[in-house]
Amino acid sequence: MPSLDQLNFTNRFAALPLDFYSKVMPQGISDPYLIAVSKSCAGMFELSGTESDQFLAVMSGNQILPQMQPLAALYSGHQFGVYNPQLGDGRALLLGDITTSQGSHFDIQLKGAGTTPYSRSADGRAVLRSSIREFLCSEAMAGLGIPTTRALSLIGSDMPIYREEVETAAVVSRIAPSHVRFGSFEIFHYTNREQHVKQLADHVISNHLPDLQALENPYAGLLQYAVTTTANTIAQWQAVGFCHGVMNTDNMSILGITIDYGPFAFLDDYQPKFICNHSDNSGRYAFDQQPAIGLWNLNALAHALSTLVSKEEIIASLALYEPQLVTSFSAIMRSKLGLTSEHDSDQALISGLFDLMANNRSDYTNTFRSLAHFAEDGNNESLRNNFIDRQAFDVWAKQYSVRLAIENSTDAIRSKAMNKVNPKFILRNYLAQNAIDAANRKDFSEIQNLLAVLSAPFDEHSEFEHYANSPPDWGKTLEISCSS
Repeated sequence: MPSLDQLNFTNRFAALPLDFYSKVMPQGISDPYLIAVSKSCAGMFELSGTESDQFLAVMSGNQILPQMQPLAALYSGHQFGVYNPQLGDGRALLLGDITTSQGSHFDIQLKGAGTTPYSRSADGRAVLRSSIREFLCSEAMAGLGIPTTRALSLIGSDMPIYREEVETAAVVSRIAPSHVRFGSFEIFHYTNREQHVKQLADHVISNHLPDLQALENPYAGLLQYAVTTTANTIAQWQAVGFCHGVMNTDNMSILGITIDYGPFAFLDDYQPKFICNHSDNSGRYAFDQQPAIGLWNLNALAHALSTLVSKEEIIASLALYEPQLVTSFSAIMRSKLGLTSEHDSDQALISGLFDLMANNRSDYTNTFRSLAHFAEDGNNESLRNNFIDRQAFDVWAKQYSVRLAIENSTDAIRSKAMNKVNPKFILRNYLAQNAIDAANRKDFSEIQNLLAVLSAPFDEHSEFEHYANSPPDWGKTLEISCSS
């Protein structure tokens, strides 16, 4: 397995003209120390030597390798529905992209490695608090099977960083096939640089979606790909109870992967209108609004591609979004309920469960996990006791039993299948906060434990049973902001 300096860097984004980015050298952090490495992420590109001095130096921004071409990408975006004409990587640097022995490509990006031309008077740094959250959530989402950027390493420093209070610095190394966003196209569309829109689209198609080149209009194919993959990813968010928090168009990946972990949260109690970002005063990015915002953002992307895609092609592509999301979400929900076939009554059954959970403020993750113990013979007293309105549960349980009987479901087989799709562990806000509090005391054991559990969230992990508990009252009221 290769060490960091033996990786094959191809730097494909750096091959674009300077209009697309600025060349920037990382500004390292003082006296860095390694907090955590995701072995799973390192395994994607067969990387060894993650405990070496070289790895620490490079991933902390204190050294670059000769084959790297560091840059900060330019983009714009709609933020809370309002167009911001120029954004860009204000505290992220793309070191380059590597080609694995299997022919896969991955960008390596540092977050928190200093100022760039797009920092807009900020310091370009990331604090330990937010870096722990991003590191853990990136790997948690991967463990859940949801398309996402990955986190290779988390490196800390005692260097002071000034936010609402003095905090310490950290650098996260982020891994993705591409960091191109919807906003990467918007910046050139709104400045009437049509050739740049085309050039960026060509870059994405040739490097990431080469099969689209065979289409009559590959750019229409690119939009359609963004529509369907975004729909699938958001369906997975909704099914697992994940709230992104800041679904601006600059935080939406052209490849449909989850990107930019800021004020995210997983649902504890099931509250459809839950808002995880305390800066979101209007509830624009509330949990139940995410599907609609996904379509809004895709409309913005379509507008940015309108010099390459006809009105008819745009309408046809966007029309795919809702049926794709509904189909994907429905299929996931059937599997979460242990159903192996589709039936006309499924939508009512699923909606009935969500109503029951909302009215009883049921824990989202634990409710679905516990349904693996549902007994068709009606012996469900322990499940029944999880609901305040037990009679309402009885009504739904009867409907569920009838539905299971339609496909001759058996408890043991169904239970095993359900535990493969209903996670036992998620990154609850209070767990992340406990890890942050411990890390501030230089105790990184909670980070290591959570990384192990969240990388395999469907397993039992009996030694970490307490991580599956519903949060204490204080854990349900944590406010998360965009500040990092």
